[in-house]
Amino acid sequence: MRVPRTTWARLALIVPAFALIVVLLAWRAPQWNLVADAFQLVTWRWVVAAIGLNLLSVVARAAAWNQVIEQGMPPPRPRFRTVFSAFGVGLFANAVLPGRIGELARVAVLTRRRQRGRGAWATLVGTVFAHRVFDLFPMLLLIGYVLATAKIPHWALTSLMIFVAVGFGLFAFALAGARRHHRSVLEGAGRLRRLVTMARQGLGVMRAPVPAAVAALLQCLGWSCQLLAVWATMRAFDIHAPLPAAGLVLVLMNVAMLFPLWPGNVGLVQAAVALPLVSYGVAYAKGFAFGIGLQAIEMSVGVGVGLLFLAREGLSFAMLRRMPGADQAEVAPAAEEADPARLEEPARERARISG
Repeated sequence: MRVPRTTWARLALIVPAFALIVVLLAWRAPQWNLVADAFQLVTWRWVVAAIGLNLLSVVARAAAWNQVIEQGMPPPRPRFRTVFSAFGVGLFANAVLPGRIGELARVAVLTRRRQRGRGAWATLVGTVFAHRVFDLFPMLLLIGYVLATAKIPHWALTSLMIFVAVGFGLFAFALAGARRHHRSVLEGAGRLRRLVTMARQGLGVMRAPVPAAVAALLQCLGWSCQLLAVWATMRAFDIHAPLPAAGLVLVLMNVAMLFPLWPGNVGLVQAAVALPLVSYGVAYAKGFAFGIGLQAIEMSVGVGVGLLFLAREGLSFAMLRRMPGADQAEVAPAAEEADPARLEEPARERARISG
């Protein structure tokens, strides 16, 4: 997805999103003085523990993506530190920009470090898709754990079922795409067919059982660290609900983030976190404050790591906002292959643009 460049186009996106935030907060608005009081009782050593666990989660998930890339790309493959750098930049972009721009930002960081050729973008986009598909395994385990142990509101059951159905659909698509990897529809294909073809690229890990199992285990490790980070954040806000409650919060937080309507889905996430905690005896205002703190901790890790690697890569925030759409990204390598020298000078000019 491209971020619109004209003022009116941006307003057309921002105004409805802002109106939705206002309606949401008016509908489920907490007592803000009680929210402020909850922050005065925060135990900061638990906050530090939560940040550390989130960092471990980032490392594990980046390692899973590295495993996918090793199976989906021909040599020379990027080193893990380069993959981790790209993953960090992607986290930053997803945290501060709408529309999952970070997924393409990951690809952009890796392609600028290798000799570009036909299919480089397509293959890397496919690895990002496969990496996301592996989230299904820990998510199913977590949902099963939550269903068996947590107090789930009736309104949340439908959301969980839809989430699982979407996950299975993506996994089935990934398997089918991996088996049909020898087919090419790039020539003369329309935009939708090009996007489908791109998703089929880089799915080599789906045809390799052992690397696929390693990637799935690394994703499970990353999610386990996130679960413990949620539990530690609950302790930081003096919420002594059991681990299943932390699992329920993590599941519903991811459901709320499934469609990024605005950066961070701020407001929607807090309501999704606070409402189920009411059944555990946690006041809505306190749960809302916990939701703010939880998202702030996760975003601090994503933004902090992302800014570090953004500087390391010599990129700027303005360059992230100009990430190409997926359909453009697929076509670009072919043009560069035909005449790489012609694009060398504009690339140097863009590198001098500051954010």
